[in-house]
Amino acid sequence: MGAKNIAVMALRLNVCAAFLALAGSAACALAAAVPAPADADLFLAQPASMQELRPVHRVALRKNRNVSPGRASAKSVYASRRQSVAETAGLRKTSDALELKSSAALVIDQETSEVLVSKNADAVLPIASLTKLMTALVIAEAKIPLGELLTVSQDDVDTEKGSRSRLKVGTQLTRSEMLHLALMASENRAAHTLGRTFPGGSEAFVEAMNAKSKELGMGDTSFVESTGLSSRNRSSARDLATLVGAAHQHPIIREMSVSHQAKVEVGRRNLQFHTTNRLVLRADWDIGLQKTGYITEAGRCLVMQATLSGRPLIMVFLDSAGKHSRLGDAERVRRWLMLTLPTATSAPAGVRLTS
Repeated sequence: MGAKNIAVMALRLNVCAAFLALAGSAACALAAAVPAPADADLFLAQPASMQELRPVHRVALRKNRNVSPGRASAKSVYASRRQSVAETAGLRKTSDALELKSSAALVIDQETSEVLVSKNADAVLPIASLTKLMTALVIAEAKIPLGELLTVSQDDVDTEKGSRSRLKVGTQLTRSEMLHLALMASENRAAHTLGRTFPGGSEAFVEAMNAKSKELGMGDTSFVESTGLSSRNRSSARDLATLVGAAHQHPIIREMSVSHQAKVEVGRRNLQFHTTNRLVLRADWDIGLQKTGYITEAGRCLVMQATLSGRPLIMVFLDSAGKHSRLGDAERVRRWLMLTLPTATSAPAGVRLTS
């Protein structure tokens, strides 16, 4: 190779070396100028070329794009806001021999008032749409025309929880139809309309609800509205057992609460509503009255009057942890009672039984 070619090659090598040195300096300056996420410091502190740095930095950013340093994720904040009152109070940690998923429960003999199952029965908790059972009781005893036509108004739209309804503003149904939908399908606008159109209006209706509670001796119970959407409607399992017993005396409440479905004419449409409690559809259950309820603060709730082995019982389950757990708790109690009634004389540890 000639001297001239060697000189040219040497010059080219020097240019390449200078370019690489310049690129390295620029990379270091860029890394220093752009701060990295806190949890990426461990990676960035290690010697790395730009080619190594880029994928590691990208992964770190992707892992933390929704989380600010020092703050909980949106998911964890949302979860913490959705605790029920009973869960916050630690009642879900209460153990019992039947492994019930409800924070509070009570099962009594309807005829003798004997307590068969009791778990946090005196805890005062939000009761959600179990409220509608008192709404129905007040309507049933008020002796106002059930055939009177009522109209859903803007005042009946839920501003408490933003829940939806198939009964649009302007819908006209009889008081009897409104009562049916409130009990069977837990229709909030129907329940609110019942209270608003009560003689004296909603305020007078709430007064009547609380007066009836006092009359029944429900000392742990208070109501502020007729639907159960407010968490300030509160009661205990023991008080609710009393309410179930009183409501069960009215044939109209019994029949409407356990019906499977209902069709109502709304303008030119026929709307079909279904029960919120699938246990009433089963042949192995003899249910004489039922009501379900749910809002975040109350958890899943259920009250029933049912006959097992010829024995009429009242069941109350409050703040069940899962979507189907309240029905599962009813099944657990039913299976246990079917094995123990009427001859059992003792209960498993943690469950009270008298017979």
